[in-house]
Amino acid sequence: MIDSSNLLPAFIGFLLGLIVGSFLNVCIYRIPKEESIVSPGSHCPHCNNPIKWYDNIPVLSYLILRGKCRYCKKRISPIYPLIELLTGVLTGSLFFKFGLSFDSIYYSILTWFLIVISFIDIKELQVPVKPCYFTMVFGIVFSLFTKSNTFIDSILGASLGAGIILFIIETYYIIKGKEGMGYGDANILATIGAFLGWKKIFFVIMLASITGAVIGILASIKGEKQADTPIPFGPFLSIGGYLTIFIGDLLLKFYLGG
Repeated sequence: MIDSSNLLPAFIGFLLGLIVGSFLNVCIYRIPKEESIVSPGSHCPHCNNPIKWYDNIPVLSYLILRGKCRYCKKRISPIYPLIELLTGVLTGSLFFKFGLSFDSIYYSILTWFLIVISFIDIKELQVPVKPCYFTMVFGIVFSLFTKSNTFIDSILGASLGAGIILFIIETYYIIKGKEGMGYGDANILATIGAFLGWKKIFFVIMLASITGAVIGILASIKGEKQADTPIPFGPFLSIGGYLTIFIGDLLLKFYLGG
């Protein structure tokens, strides 16, 4: 049964996610270039004309302008409204689960981070350190105010998350003589661990591995993947982290025989 009392919080979360999604587009575009995410304001990536507020309404402005810049008429990538919609749906789902509570904001911060870091990893095959560090610190500090995590679990989660990936990297290097994962993946899992706690880290890895295996098999079947083609693991860790927010307690209870 759907709890109708959480429909309004879900709608509020969806609208909040749409607005934040517009800002996440800026982060995804500028962070790899090491540009400020605050100044200058939004502008067309082709002609650099500033985008007016009425042309910057999430999703709606893109549809009204038919995916083109008002000034130079060049096409704007559909990835922008898709990220806004994705952020809206994922944030709305969190607000549906947790209602109008601090936990909704707490896990929304993690989700927004995961969206940014995933798309940067897909585009650039790299994971910037600063967003990971600041988000991880936020997760640890504000674990003091959430009902779903504790300060000690948060610290242990960050430590274990980083440690597991570093162990995998070093072990793979010793056996194969090359890196099988990037150190950025350790930063991502450390950040996820700071929000979810150490007990759920293994579920994140399990879900990420299952998702990655399925995508890898499908890509191989379609012939889109070469044997030596690098596949960013960050997006799969992100999927595993987000899913664990919803089913982590259930998996933990099942694992412990509850």
